[in-house]
Amino acid sequence: MGKLDGKVALVTGSGRGIGREIALKLAEEGAAVVVNDLDPAPAQDTVAAIEAAGGRAVSFPGSVTDPAFAEGFVATAVESLGGLDIIVNNAGYTWDNVIQKMDDEQWSAMLDVHLTAPFRILRAAAPYLRESAKREAEQGREVFRKVVNISSTSGVMGNAGQANYSAAKAGVMGFTKAMAKEWGRYKVNVNCVAFALISTRLTQATEEQKTVNIEGRDIKVGVSGKNLRAAEAGIPLGRAGTPREAADAVYLFCTPESNYISGQTVICGGGRP
Repeated sequence: MGKLDGKVALVTGSGRGIGREIALKLAEEGAAVVVNDLDPAPAQDTVAAIEAAGGRAVSFPGSVTDPAFAEGFVATAVESLGGLDIIVNNAGYTWDNVIQKMDDEQWSAMLDVHLTAPFRILRAAAPYLRESAKREAEQGREVFRKVVNISSTSGVMGNAGQANYSAAKAGVMGFTKAMAKEWGRYKVNVNCVAFALISTRLTQATEEQKTVNIEGRDIKVGVSGKNLRAAEAGIPLGRAGTPREAADAVYLFCTPESNYISGQTVICGGGRP
């Protein structure tokens, strides 16, 4: 018996990296998962991995920044998997530049994916959550649901070259606090995990310039070995976190043990403040 048996989860950006590990972790604990990625193939790979382990999952590929995305995403959970109990707003990327070289598109892209997309998803989920809470209250039952938003230590402390990303991730923390107050009456815990350095394709060590294409934009990825070693030296535990460790931090806020915790941000950073 898993702690999340019978639960249904939405996880954005779960075809790769941290998001994939979140989806796998929730499924291991019994949740059925709607898996999302920009590209259908990675999303389906995660679904296949969950099903191979005996779990339930469906794929909903597409961009979280598409104004029509949120409604379909939520409807897939309710109609295909029979409910909605957990929402993890994980999808995102970085697009760095110093402010004098940053154009409006670069600024807006970070706010769109990290802040506007979670807003739209929670707005789309609101009718279902509200009606479910009303019905359960009438039955004399107290059922808790979970929202976990993903921030970053760049949002907590700021980071040079990331005015857009830092602003968006700081906004996620404010959004989390507001929604915890709005949705407490529905028994929805809304919390946030802020990641520091986690080993993914975006932070891999490289001595040559690499890019990935995200929605038609070539985004630089990777960190020089020198800079990566310097960053790890500033982490009390002495290394970057793994995607699985990042997923474990998210999972903590999805468990029944977090039922009286809401509006909080926890840093998953190996002791980095």
